[in-house]
Amino acid sequence: MHVQVRMMSSGKSTVIPTSRTTKISDLKTLIEKKFDVKPENQRLFFAGKQLENQYSLFDYSININDVIQLTIVSVTENNALKKSMSKDSKNLKDNESILSCASDTSSKTEEDNLEDISEESKYFKLGDYVDIRDFEYGVWYMGKIVKIKKDDSLEVEPTSSDNQEEYDGLIYFVEDAGSPTDPLTKAKLKDIRPYATDNLPFDQLKINDKVLMNYNTDLPKERGFWYDVLVKEIIVNRRNSEVIGNVTVGSNKAVLNNCHLKFVDDILKIKPYKLVAERTEEEDTIMQTKPSTERASALSCTRCKDNINKLCVYCACTICGGKDREEQQLLCDECNGSFHMTCLTPPLTEIPKDDDWYCPTCKIDDSEIVKAGGKLKASKKKTLASTSKRDWGKGMACVGRTKKCNIVPPNHFGPIPGVEVGTTWLFRVQVSESGIHRPPVGGIHGRDNQGAFSIVLSGGYEDDIDNGEEFMYTGSGGRDLSGNKRTALQSCDQELTRYNRALALNCNADINNKEGATAVDWKKGKPVRVVRNYKLRKHSEYAPAVGNRYDGLYKVVKYYPETGISGFIVWRFVLKRDDPTPAPWTARGKMRMAQLGLEIIYPENYVPPTELENANSDLPGSKRKRTLQSIENSESNENFPYKKEEKKAKLHYKLENEAEALIAADAANKKYWNDCKELLKDGKKAFLDRVEETFMCVCCQDVVFEPITLKCAHNVCKGCLKRSFKSEVYQCPACRAELGKTYSMNINITLANTLLYFFPGYINGR
Repeated sequence: MHVQVRMMSSGKSTVIPTSRTTKISDLKTLIEKKFDVKPENQRLFFAGKQLENQYSLFDYSININDVIQLTIVSVTENNALKKSMSKDSKNLKDNESILSCASDTSSKTEEDNLEDISEESKYFKLGDYVDIRDFEYGVWYMGKIVKIKKDDSLEVEPTSSDNQEEYDGLIYFVEDAGSPTDPLTKAKLKDIRPYATDNLPFDQLKINDKVLMNYNTDLPKERGFWYDVLVKEIIVNRRNSEVIGNVTVGSNKAVLNNCHLKFVDDILKIKPYKLVAERTEEEDTIMQTKPSTERASALSCTRCKDNINKLCVYCACTICGGKDREEQQLLCDECNGSFHMTCLTPPLTEIPKDDDWYCPTCKIDDSEIVKAGGKLKASKKKTLASTSKRDWGKGMACVGRTKKCNIVPPNHFGPIPGVEVGTTWLFRVQVSESGIHRPPVGGIHGRDNQGAFSIVLSGGYEDDIDNGEEFMYTGSGGRDLSGNKRTALQSCDQELTRYNRALALNCNADINNKEGATAVDWKKGKPVRVVRNYKLRKHSEYAPAVGNRYDGLYKVVKYYPETGISGFIVWRFVLKRDDPTPAPWTARGKMRMAQLGLEIIYPENYVPPTELENANSDLPGSKRKRTLQSIENSESNENFPYKKEEKKAKLHYKLENEAEALIAADAANKKYWNDCKELLKDGKKAFLDRVEETFMCVCCQDVVFEPITLKCAHNVCKGCLKRSFKSEVYQCPACRAELGKTYSMNINITLANTLLYFFPGYINGR
């Protein structure tokens, strides 16, 4: 078990070996060793929650490879002052009075500074009404200059070559003319300019003019705010006219290209800077007088258009829609809806005294709410009570799948595209993620009405006999696994039901529940993928020394019941290998695996148990598994599937003639196929992984089904595109290129056939 910890400020991340039972306080100690940050200065966040010291990773459902965000909390000056005063003074109240005095002094000093005489500016003076640009959104709004000070933040004076409209060495304190009680805004010269009042007629507008226009970035058809616009195109129609221009928004002055601006009656000229000394008496009066009419701004409610006489459940009372009696309206702290106290059921006679109020829809049972600082409620499903001393949280058995095989359906018979015979995974959960054997624990994967798709040989039954090319497999069942036991002795007879019946269906013979059957032609039976587990090695020389190895396809020759070693009836299945690829334990198989460069596959960011804190410290040395040392020792064993020195020349994957023809016929995706073919040198698995990634639908995150190649060269499922059009979104889901309502959804048959060739059966169930 391991997690990733990422520092939010720098983006630096590291993998930390831990256990799901580890307390957050202990995790902070491990983080201190990696980042050199004291635990008291750490704040950890996961899935929007701050992790508290008294809980464990299990309590927060933190799993393998999950990312925990780390923020560093620095000691503030006030805290430092409190500490120093607590050392020098014995009376805490005296310390607090000193702090309050210091705070009062600092605030008075700030007020005194504000009352100082203002600096003189070349372009503005106190009382001027100006356009000021909002730092966050880039919106221009009306403000009034109330103070001008020198800019002490710059240590170096600007040179004469600097733009005078960017810097004049002053800071302007501007009051929001619409909300005079709001705090003053500090702005430099580049963020203020004379208030624009002159309207520019639409017929006088020219391309490349820079003007001030009203635009709504979220709802372009509605009124919005005022932005700088560079005119790129002027469209005049009989019904309506519009301007297409580049809108400047945001603190970094980002440009939204080719925006459609509908409100052509409100186009304002941007006034240039003018020296105060050159102003006329009329211009000075205009600058010092607040405009009588305000500019049009964004509507508070697009439903009722801010019509005070119109009922609206969106901006007024959610029940009656009335906009009257505002003093009797309550706002829900969850949905932000407004409610008249008399409209509630039952009605309220007075305003609730609680700080938080929730409407009847959002109200939750108080007993289910975990208050701030309160303990998490114990779940019946999550119980950590155990008499075992073993720390189960470090192992991989309690870790669920982090990936899923989508290139073939779960009921797929035969090989998985891209997975070579001899591929070895360290853990069973990785075998499940690859699609070779999907159950993370069970030995048989199948359905009693279809057949068995795969099995795992792990030596769990004493009746198993493995001869490599042929083996005798014992069915499942007949054991008491109550109490969450993984295995137990045979305690009753097995029956030909469920998974046993599924495996029997693979045999080329009629099903027989009593005596079993022998295949008429065993090679015509359904194939079964076989995985051998390292635990089988105590019974078989054909098992891998470490991990789980895929050994190819087998067929069921016969099945029958007999009395096992335990004295109970067990069902025996005889399977024989029927795979063109040489077996991994043969000389040819080992050579092929060396050419393919097959190595044991570790989980992402896997940390060996030898690096875990106190890893397996309570277990005897003979029971420690999967350490690096055991893997290195197994590599030197002659039965290990590969040796490092034999990995020099990899076997390149060469496309079949049919595949080459299909790819060549798909001219619309030629660029993508050329990119995929660059990975042929890295083997079939790498090539198919790239194909799966390249031709993945951005909507359903699966290989495209009934693919449509859009005019922007992106591929999307026909069903996904239909759902998009049904939602009135007529754009490419990947790049938002306009498609239009009448776009013809023609399936790329060539691409569909090519993908089906590489991923046979992936369309089943879709």
